[in-house]
Amino acid sequence: MEKLIKIIEEMGIPFAYDHFAEGESPDPPFICYLLPGDDNFSADGRVYYRISEVRIELYTDFKSPAIEEKVTAVLDSNGIFYAVSEVWIEDEKLYEITFEFTMPI
Repeated sequence: MEKLIKIIEEMGIPFAYDHFAEGESPDPPFICYLLPGDDNFSADGRVYYRISEVRIELYTDFKSPAIEEKVTAVLDSNGIFYAVSEVWIEDEKLYEITFEFTMPI
């Protein structure tokens, strides 16, 4: 987990696990990250190598390739292979750009 936190800190964007407390969310851009599951490797009937799914959600109030590049540059420099998806959240008036990958935690 410490390695993941260091990677996110390199992005230079405010972040929190899962969500910010009510009323404490910073102005966009900001990041929420989650560990929604695992993809562990097993051997001899037990977990041999623990691998977590990681989801980094970047929230922005406008489409900003420069901000997205900050995130992708850090992931790339750390040798992380990721998938990206994007959605507009109408109720919040925010873009959510999601970066999903797995890593040992």
